[in-house]
Amino acid sequence: MTTQTSGTGSSGADSSRGTGESVPPATGEAPGETPAPAAGASTAPAAASHDAQPPSTPGMVFLATFVIDIGEPLEIGPTTEGTRRLIPILGGTVRGPLLNGKVLPGGADFQLLRSATLTELEAKYSIETDSGERIYVTNFGVRSGSAEDIAALVRGDEVDPARIYFRCTPRMLSGGPEWAWLSSRILVGSGTRLPSAVRISIWVLD
Repeated sequence: MTTQTSGTGSSGADSSRGTGESVPPATGEAPGETPAPAAGASTAPAAASHDAQPPSTPGMVFLATFVIDIGEPLEIGPTTEGTRRLIPILGGTVRGPLLNGKVLPGGADFQLLRSATLTELEAKYSIETDSGERIYVTNFGVRSGSAEDIAALVRGDEVDPARIYFRCTPRMLSGGPEWAWLSSRILVGSGTRLPSAVRISIWVLD
């Protein structure tokens, strides 16, 4: 009696049975191909050991210290944002290992007293280098401390700088080629409020 083989009519895997040929498992991969990972298994490579190390801290290069002479404040008064005041910039000096020159008169520091303990500063002015190149400066900063110390600074009194957080991020745009590179760098500064001036030391972030 002839036994009929059940099939689909194709000459696929069923036709190789009884021929002695090895039939690969029906996994969907070609012979020699690495099987796909099981569902839910992570396909991400193991993290390299150095990835666990914290990133290196960027270096800084000291640019200069600005001593900016200021005039009597113009009090705008309370607004919906806080108390506004404008501090005229009268001149000053720029001295450092990289940049030297003078602060030109005509700028101002536009201050916003957000609260009794926090003041936002936005100064806009220009400097002229010893070589005659002019640089436009915009400088945003924050000054914070106790309510008593901030009130003393607003009055123009001297306060121990150690009790005040005064940091800023200047932006400099040069009108000439020598200092044009400053526009493509991040600058950071640390400030001190003096009775008739502001001293700001500025670094270039690597």
